[in-house]
Amino acid sequence: MLTSGNRLLTVAHENDFAIPAFNISDWAMFKGIIEISEDKGAPLIVAIHPDEVSHLGVELIPAIRERAHRSSVPVAIHWDHGASYEEMLVAIQAGFTSVMIDKSLAPFEENIAITKQVVDAAHAVGVSVEAELGTIGKADGYGEGGANEIVYTDPDDAVRFVRETGVDSLAVAIGTSHGLFPSWKVPELKLDLLKDLKAAVGIPLVLHGGSGNPDDEIARSVKLGINKINISSDIKVAYHDRMREVLADPKLREPNVIQPPAVEAMKAVAAHKIDLFDAAQKAHLY
Repeated sequence: MLTSGNRLLTVAHENDFAIPAFNISDWAMFKGIIEISEDKGAPLIVAIHPDEVSHLGVELIPAIRERAHRSSVPVAIHWDHGASYEEMLVAIQAGFTSVMIDKSLAPFEENIAITKQVVDAAHAVGVSVEAELGTIGKADGYGEGGANEIVYTDPDDAVRFVRETGVDSLAVAIGTSHGLFPSWKVPELKLDLLKDLKAAVGIPLVLHGGSGNPDDEIARSVKLGINKINISSDIKVAYHDRMREVLADPKLREPNVIQPPAVEAMKAVAAHKIDLFDAAQKAHLY
């Protein structure tokens, strides 16, 4: 069932669980993520970053929408980390049911103004909007990037931001970073700040950059108000590491031999995340 991000997150917000937003970058990954979500009875957000959109092509979005319509679990298709109002219009026209406008590195007033512009356009056609306040760090140089220094989300700023933009969900900065942390560094979430943010704004909160954080911290963040968690690096590492192992055999050339083991490795990681976020068997709530 294809649906909006807001519908998915409202139910998660009311029932204290988080929906995984899995970033996909090819059709095999997408099929695998749909399949494991159906197996687990879990609602799903298919996230596609602008770099991934450029790789896939917007021409593939109608096929993703068609498969989502046939899914036994509710699915939203989400444009991740949109950079501009114009880019959000491309996402809406392409058929995304949820968009993220990320002006977190811009001045506060500019973030409000552009987010409000996106909300007005998206809501007019039933598309949900996520925005970001504060800055997510960056653990490496890949993917969505991030700030060199984390600027934690201020609860008072968050109240004003949500009130003036009408945004459906808010990505908050509580200590995560995009990418994979080096082995010697252990990230730590500011869970007391998360409590304050949830109490202040009362809308679904989003966690970006959750790769590398201890499972117990992530699980606690879900029960304290996180309702969407983006997962990109973890599933891509599993997928491509297994593919490299398979491709050690120089005779292999058929995708139906090469890709299935990689998809299965990715699905194992995704299944763990679904359980960790308490999203398994929650599709019946929709």
